[in-house]
Amino acid sequence: MPNVAFGLWVGRWGDLEMKFSRQATLRSQATVTGVGVHSGLPVSLILGPAPIDAGFVFVRTGLDGCDREVQASAQSVIATEFATVLGDREGPLVSTAEHVLAALRGMGIDNATIEIDGPEVPIMDGSAAPFVAAIDQAGILTQSGSRRFIQVLKPVQVAMGDSFGELRPNASGFRTEVEIDFANPVIGRQSYTLELSPERFRREISRARTFGCMSDVARLWSAGFALGASFENSVVFDESRLLNPEGLRYSDECVRHKVLDVIGDLALAGLPLLAAYRSVRGGHKLNHAVLTALMADRSAWRVIEAETARRSRVYAEASSGMVGMVAPAYSPDVS
Repeated sequence: MPNVAFGLWVGRWGDLEMKFSRQATLRSQATVTGVGVHSGLPVSLILGPAPIDAGFVFVRTGLDGCDREVQASAQSVIATEFATVLGDREGPLVSTAEHVLAALRGMGIDNATIEIDGPEVPIMDGSAAPFVAAIDQAGILTQSGSRRFIQVLKPVQVAMGDSFGELRPNASGFRTEVEIDFANPVIGRQSYTLELSPERFRREISRARTFGCMSDVARLWSAGFALGASFENSVVFDESRLLNPEGLRYSDECVRHKVLDVIGDLALAGLPLLAAYRSVRGGHKLNHAVLTALMADRSAWRVIEAETARRSRVYAEASSGMVGMVAPAYSPDVS
């Protein structure tokens, strides 16, 4: 007698296979303008299409008449102190890259150019929502190339003081398990788990804003950082209350923003991950350290194409009796 659950999986898969198995880029260009959170200076960013297997490429313009490109990869990261900074041998090119990268990866984009005329991605409202809106405006185009994944084969762990990060195998897609624990009693301890899909990213994560404590903001200002930070683009707390008059977008907005940062930082793997990522008291530095540790251990991962990923997922889910979740985590929701 045939396995009914397995047959149901295979049958339902047909409607989604093309969307899952092919790479995606943007159909046209879309522009966002704002200010850099650290410089406070105006900056314009243009999201646009890119060829198959291009990945995410930043194009920095306005540098003595010579544009410079940098691949959004772990190897291009040159700083992670206050944000993720990408550069080359000549120095930094793009700061605060994580929010736009989170939007691209979260919405199921594989290839895109990000043209920027200043040293920082505009902070916008402190979330990824404006970049999701730009992706909606540009549209999503399915390409002919097979989608590729980095499949994590064994756990990779990094501990940094009281912070801990781990990537482990997860055949069904990308999963985040993030926990934060701040001394500030208004923030305190929060946790959030997400099985990444465009729908869930849009609804649960994209609008979560960057956050901080007033004492930290004052310290950054005195050091010449966060000159563009304001209540319009940051959630700010003092020792006893939230200072933003409009309140929070989610009751646990802080940990959701940390999930957003994880998605953006791990987009620097260059391909979508088939993995579960657990982070405790983490940040950009820890995220980068775990990704670097993964990339350094060639026995811990492999690159696979969509067909192999599909078979792994079908067999894993069918053997466990889970037949309700048929859409893979990285299926774009616009064809």
